Amino acid sequence: MLNKNEAIDKLSTLKEVAISLESKQRGSQEFQKWKRDTQVALEKIFGEDTRHSKDFNSIRYSLSAFTSGTHNSAFQDAYMRGIRNAATVLESIIDEIEEYWDKSEQDTVEEPAVEKVELLINRFHQVARQIRSRYASRDTLEIEDEYDVQDLFHSLLKIYFDDVRAEEYTPSYAGAASRVDFLLKDEQIVIEIKKTRKGLSAKEVGEQLIIDTQRYQAHPNCNHLICFVYDPEARISNPRGIENDLTKITDGLPVSVFIRPE
Repeated sequence: MLNKNEAIDKLSTLKEVAISLESKQRGSQEFQKWKRDTQVALEKIFGEDTRHSKDFNSIRYSLSAFTSGTHNSAFQDAYMRGIRNAATVLESIIDEIEEYWDKSEQDTVEEPAVEKVELLINRFHQVARQIRSRYASRDTLEIEDEYDVQDLFHSLLKIYFDDVRAEEYTPSYAGAASRVDFLLKDEQIVIEIKKTRKGLSAKEVGEQLIIDTQRYQAHPNCNHLICFVYDPEARISNPRGIENDLTKITDGLPVSVFIRPE
């Protein structure tokens, strides 16, 4: 069961996704993914076969009766009404949690998984510098390329997460499968890691992140994509601008981009 803040954050995200789905055609993959994600979230928060799940599952997104002459716009209108009803139900459930859940529960609950990953990202540069200072100049890990960043970050993920899967593959995108850097399967978080280098411009980094976002929408265990760009030489001149442009919900997938060190 999620704690109060986690439940509110999760359902608020799903509500935002629902609103964005009004512009999509009925039956889209984004809609199917959102619907299943919401069903799973309600079961995780309240348990199976509860009133909350029943209220959500009872929402209709199509016409209950129609003929061969029914115009396509009527089906789309029914879909949009269903989406709006779902957003209203989610808003009501969020209000219920805010008003009736015990705030003291927060004192005994762990911080959300995304915040743990963000903490590791924010401290990564400090760790990378610290491991270079070893007694009697003993050998250590030098962060020279993207693979070195991945190796060290993999070790840091083990602090918080037991099941860290490396070298997972996404379903085929644009004719080819692609490797995922890290998958936290229980938390349904995919982590993509990049390191800036000579010849890799800020524009190219941004383009790669956009492609990653499109690719990971097809991954069955990706409910949140976190992109960590390690930029120790400060090659990216406007890191906050790239973060602000790319940190958003894209076609139902929440994406968080972090360029560090700050």
